[in-house]
Amino acid sequence: MSDKRRESQRLKDDETITASPQEDDREEKGPGASESVQSERPELEDVEPEDVPQDPHRPHEDVLAMLLGTLLVALGVTFYSQAMLLAGSTAGLALLAQYVTGLGFGGMFFVINIPFYYLAIKRMGWSFTLRTFIATALLSIFATLTPGWVDIASLNPVYAAVIGGSLLGIGLLVLIRHRTSLGGINILALYLQERYGWRAGYVQLGVDMLILGLSFLVLDPDSIALSVLGAVTMNLIIALNHKPGRYIGVS
Repeated sequence: MSDKRRESQRLKDDETITASPQEDDREEKGPGASESVQSERPELEDVEPEDVPQDPHRPHEDVLAMLLGTLLVALGVTFYSQAMLLAGSTAGLALLAQYVTGLGFGGMFFVINIPFYYLAIKRMGWSFTLRTFIATALLSIFATLTPGWVDIASLNPVYAAVIGGSLLGIGLLVLIRHRTSLGGINILALYLQERYGWRAGYVQLGVDMLILGLSFLVLDPDSIALSVLGAVTMNLIIALNHKPGRYIGVS
């Protein structure tokens, strides 16, 4: 009988020894242990963009953004035009056409963009195309009117490149955040990428290099160098201020 009691006592002691490390571990970690373990799970930190609450832009906000964005771009184009500088994409083509023919930038810009609306409908849909058409029309109007609103008697070319590129970058940033474009070569680049697999960035770069090459027939080397400075300024503003995850407003 005593042997059975000793065996029973030994089994109880073994159970106590086995359970005690777990209990001690729980006591050391305290009541917040489960929360700390849960916070260390990396899968709980992954938040999908669609799970983040978004505050869509209202129609009047989109309208104000189009007006402000195109006004800023038009002012930047005015600085470029006064200093005989060049931009990229269809704006660069319109400026080149203005320098060669003497016709205004606004009308040239609107006409050059017409063929791209068909591609925009196929690639982006009617909503995006309508926004693009309105923004292009507004820029054409404001670019025509701004020289009459702003009288520039003297303009330093370096200042024109920096401030003009900055205005272009800020204006485009406003439009981009409201799902609006100024059309042009980027639509063609996206279409060619989808249809033929050509990389959109390379297409855009190729067209801009072509425009730059043509500019040697019209502009002096100093103006071309300052145009590059303006392009760098514009792209830096967009790159530094338009990063995924930092701005979730949608239209």
